[in-house]
Amino acid sequence: MYYFCENNFMLFVNLHTHFYTNSDSILEIVNQYPNEFIEDIPHYSIGIHPWYISDERVSEDLNFIKNKLQLNECIALGECGLDKRIEKKIKVQIDVFESQLSLLSEVEKPVILHCVAAFDEVISCKKNSGLQSPFIIHGYSKNISLAKQLLNQDFYLSFGKYLLRNPEMELVFKYVPNDKIFLETDTISESLEEVYTFAAKCKTISVEEMKEIVWNNYQTVFTKKQ
Repeated sequence: MYYFCENNFMLFVNLHTHFYTNSDSILEIVNQYPNEFIEDIPHYSIGIHPWYISDERVSEDLNFIKNKLQLNECIALGECGLDKRIEKKIKVQIDVFESQLSLLSEVEKPVILHCVAAFDEVISCKKNSGLQSPFIIHGYSKNISLAKQLLNQDFYLSFGKYLLRNPEMELVFKYVPNDKIFLETDTISESLEEVYTFAAKCKTISVEEMKEIVWNNYQTVFTKKQ
């Protein structure tokens, strides 16, 4: 496997963000797109978001992603996935999603997922891929029943905006086992520290304990394994 290996110093981990802050205390996994790529970001994911599938550019984008996945700075595929609430036909989305997953046949890295109203299809694509790579649903916003279904299929769940905005998500977050959670900011204005503080309150633990939980999960999912 070719996962990125960080040093032993425990950092805050931002599983998914669109804003690079270059903070010394945060390991940021910055979302990148092939057609808007920034070279000097130290840790990033890259993928074709279903919103931005361009039929004319898919082949070129896939080649770009394939090349970047070989680099240590690229620590995940994504965000990619499926969204049934957009106009792009779901069959086209599935084709592009599965084409991206096939890129991990040569280099095994985690997958950061965008999924809207298409969880059955995402689960099916994961099974069909045969990949052993960790799959992480970013921005989880659904109920405990779906969380249980995803956990049974070995998905990780990342929480951020909806945990802060929707009181019902507190129960969901409490339900998810500590070894299956990540935290993120995505595009919200709140800081990552605010997300960690609220998450720690939900689990009735300290921020340092929450920091250790997510850091350990990062090590499990992203650290290079021989």
